[in-house]
Amino acid sequence: MLLSPDDSFNRELVANVHPYNWKNPRPVDRYNLVIIGAGTAGLVTAAVAAGLGAKVALIERHLMGGDCLNVGCVPSKGLIRAARAWAAIAQGEEFGLRYSDHMQRDFGAVMERMRRLRARLSHIDSAQRFSKLGVDVFIGSGQFTGPDTVEVDDVTLRFNRAAICTGARAGAPPIPGLKESGYLTNETVFSLTDLPPRLAVIGAGPIGCEMAQTFSRFGAKVTVIEELSHILPREDREASNIVQDRMKTDGVTFVFDATITEVVRQEREVLLRYTATDGAQELIVDKVFVSVGRTPNVTGLGLEAAGVTYDNTGVRVSNTLQTSNPRIYAAGDVCFPFKFTHTADALAQILIQNALFPHPFGFGCATTTSLIIPWCTYTEPEIAHVGLSEADANRQGIEIDTFTQTFDGVDRAIIDGEEDGFVRVHVKKGSDRILGATIVNRNAGDMISEVTVAMKAGASLGVIGGTIHPYPTQAEALRKVANQMRRARFSEKQKLFLRRWFSWTR
Repeated sequence: MLLSPDDSFNRELVANVHPYNWKNPRPVDRYNLVIIGAGTAGLVTAAVAAGLGAKVALIERHLMGGDCLNVGCVPSKGLIRAARAWAAIAQGEEFGLRYSDHMQRDFGAVMERMRRLRARLSHIDSAQRFSKLGVDVFIGSGQFTGPDTVEVDDVTLRFNRAAICTGARAGAPPIPGLKESGYLTNETVFSLTDLPPRLAVIGAGPIGCEMAQTFSRFGAKVTVIEELSHILPREDREASNIVQDRMKTDGVTFVFDATITEVVRQEREVLLRYTATDGAQELIVDKVFVSVGRTPNVTGLGLEAAGVTYDNTGVRVSNTLQTSNPRIYAAGDVCFPFKFTHTADALAQILIQNALFPHPFGFGCATTTSLIIPWCTYTEPEIAHVGLSEADANRQGIEIDTFTQTFDGVDRAIIDGEEDGFVRVHVKKGSDRILGATIVNRNAGDMISEVTVAMKAGASLGVIGGTIHPYPTQAEALRKVANQMRRARFSEKQKLFLRRWFSWTR
């Protein structure tokens, strides 16, 4: 297997996660657990189960490490970090840095660094490492041939339990001519070696926004085309507006309320025809990047032979991750709506407990209903979220009190020149029980964990407020939010009593 470009870093990656000379092991009579798919969910399941003493087989047809290592979290954050460095230099005049307009900008070096770091990290997910952990690693296409059998390279593996961890792939809208245009997705964009001068991004979800801002910072002329009226529709509207404004500052152009009617390949250029509020329009670019959602990998697995129910949303599972075949479970993007690496990891823990240590009649099983799932979009500033949003609370009829601290009131944020953004926490009305939070900040993904831990531990917003935070840090915003709640809850009767008390004690 070759990856583009064929350099030493990609060859190192392939040698780790899809070694060309790999010899599949001789299978045992029956496995405790057979796992199809070696992305995050599959790898975590395999490592933990083998560590517990189970006999485990792990099957991967493409690259171990899945999307996260190869075409997702790792390479994208490598580019985002480089783009931040480029943007910091461009904004350096505020900090006394003056540079020449002739400074060399090397996009190829950015991509090479990304490939080097990806290769360096790939040993963690390698076939060799998992084999040393006691896992039987099979490189090839696995498919069910019955309720308790899987076939890989004409070899049959029998199992007591199985796990479907095949993940999801980039989706594409049915736009005439799009397939013929040679469009990019997250599965192909990291193979670029030259910066496309003009880039169209279809879709303003998290991946689309991250890559649009990143490539604009590298110097591409980026246009985002979105069906809705704003970016990041799952996020707090005020939060997404802050990111949208920052992306505009970074040079991104937005076309909202737009429908693409046709894509035409014209030699080295691509023509997009679309309709928007101002009528029919055309846009000529060098490359098109498509980011409109994920499609679960359910085809070619022999799910019918195994009696596993699925649809276009993925494998159907219960809240214990059990499929319609009680021997078979699923975890990760193939079955769960929150398609994040950290969620796949958490689901793997649930799968292991329920598949290897079943409880009679389902009592005592681990379930997905107990999960508190944070997420982060790695634009600048980042948007991180956990729990309920205001819209969620309204839909569910839950009364909330909301407290917001903007970063222009946080000393460290002012010093850092990062005043855009806020911390917003929702608590159950009349109490300080945290129901959800949104943070917009350069380091929001790190900061949201303090709220997530509090929610998991059942700690209140008052506990965060009573916790000493180092000064000066931007995380002080969380303490300031708690102080807002305390002041808001301080009743007029309490204030009157204290005024009388202090008057009496003078």
